[in-house]
Amino acid sequence: MDVRSYLKAARLRTLPLSISGIIVGSILGNEFVNNVSEDSIRNFIFESPVFWLAILTTIGFQVLSNFANDYGDGIKGSDTNRTGEARMVSSGAITPKQMKMAMIFTTIITLIIALVLIYVAFGSENFGYSILFFILGIASIAAAIKYTVGNSAYGYSGFGDVFVFLFFGLLSVVGSYFLYTKFINVEVFLPAISVGLLSTAVLNLNNLRDREEDKKNHKNTLVVKLGMQKSKKYHYFLIIGALITALAYVFLDFSSMYQLLFLVAFVPLIKNAITVSKNTIPAALDSELKKVALSTFLFAILFGIGQLF
Repeated sequence: MDVRSYLKAARLRTLPLSISGIIVGSILGNEFVNNVSEDSIRNFIFESPVFWLAILTTIGFQVLSNFANDYGDGIKGSDTNRTGEARMVSSGAITPKQMKMAMIFTTIITLIIALVLIYVAFGSENFGYSILFFILGIASIAAAIKYTVGNSAYGYSGFGDVFVFLFFGLLSVVGSYFLYTKFINVEVFLPAISVGLLSTAVLNLNNLRDREEDKKNHKNTLVVKLGMQKSKKYHYFLIIGALITALAYVFLDFSSMYQLLFLVAFVPLIKNAITVSKNTIPAALDSELKKVALSTFLFAILFGIGQLF
């Protein structure tokens, strides 16, 4: 087994983006429950089993999604002339059968971690919540696989943006918040929307870069359906919308300038929007993907720190 090929298929550079929602939701939930002080922040980061189990579960879902994406596009022939990192199935480094086995193994490991997370968070006294989160876990696995796998893959019909927004934003932030608080605070949907919109912006950039090849391969992403100019405007909406919803949450209970720390993360995001507006060569957007993904991760950290201090 070529471990390096599997690591490439796992696309480790996508992992910071995938855990951004967990960071935001966990900090807000822990802050509410424990009235966070400096000591409890330290304990939360280094000793919270719920936080780390949620991180591991989300990483498992992301790796599964990346494996499934590599497999689905590979067997459909969609990755033959792609821009960016080479895909392992289409390049022949991993056979479709081997990738299927990797997907099964990742699913089993992730489910085990998710079950441990559910038990640690809810115990035996909140059986209804445990069942709900188990169902959400199964839904996350199904969504990860069905993005590009199968004849009805939703990534090929323009619904990828919706699922990224729901799972990377709303479910990630609100779900992790619920693990701590055992209830839903409607205000938490605002930063959840911010993370969801920024995560969708990463997907939109990817689809802007791959528009021509996707069109040839009948991969009808939202960019293919909207066209380049409308997709650029959609990109501006995603970034500005994320800024507005984050500011709305802060000003609902504004008490310190520290709460505006997250604005630092929007400096490279606004620069990205300007770069997209001027872009005439889609392949040149490849380097922007990492910038937006890491800016989203930075947003999550700074937003959390701002709320704590």
